[in-house]
Amino acid sequence: MQVVIVDGKERKINGFFDWIIHMVGYTLVLVLADVLFSIININNELFGLWAFLAAVIIYVLNKTVKPILVFLTLPITVLTMGLFYPFVNIIILYMTDFFLGNNFTIVGGNIFYLFVVAIFISIMNILMRELVIRPILERGA
Repeated sequence: MQVVIVDGKERKINGFFDWIIHMVGYTLVLVLADVLFSIININNELFGLWAFLAAVIIYVLNKTVKPILVFLTLPITVLTMGLFYPFVNIIILYMTDFFLGNNFTIVGGNIFYLFVVAIFISIMNILMRELVIRPILERGA
């Protein structure tokens, strides 16, 4: 449960509702990345179900695998002054591609273009969380 203080009163937000709002927001970010960049293709059948599943898989991978990858790549990330960190996100995208098969594909082998896409997705996730999701959760509590 998350506690939000509104007008001096505490209100609790259901954790599942909070998670669903985050997943829908991140789904929209993935769909936007699919529309803007040709290197990521998400199957648009079933009204965005595959984009939602991709967002859920990325969420799970970010909570489980990403901390291990960050720890293992910490020396090279320090040496490159943080420029290697988006490559960890690229690895997460490739893992999502592996799990979803033809429904979420990374087309082409241009790693630097995928680097730009990974940075775009990270920035859009931050903006989505700060400008859309947080006000919804604070207002809806």
